[in-house]
Amino acid sequence: QVQLVESGGGLVQAGGSLRLSCAASGRNFRINAMGWYRQAPGKQRELVAHITSGGITNYADSVKGRFTISRDNAKNTVYLQMNSLKPEDTAVYYCNADVWSAGVIGSSWGQGTQVTVSS
Repeated sequence: QVQLVESGGGLVQAGGSLRLSCAASGRNFRINAMGWYRQAPGKQRELVAHITSGGITNYADSVKGRFTISRDNAKNTVYLQMNSLKPEDTAVYYCNADVWSAGVIGSSWGQGTQVTVSS
């Protein structure tokens, strides 16, 4: 079983920056695409940023130019650098990974990390 553990959330003022990290751990697994999602109170979970195993990235329009997703394949870790944060970025941020393990491909989720942006 693969576990994803996020870190780096917190409280920041508008215009500030945060960097989220998500590390995968387990035995005999391989990570394919990874992504960050977020869910604000009363709203559906939405994709924020996505990165393939080859490093191709994709962003939600609302974060383009402000957020950067990257990954370290040797560490099975994905990052989300968030700059110029806005109050509307406030949400619980979840890491997601497409994982191959024991011959099965599945999707794993982290437990979420809270990001709060004050105005």
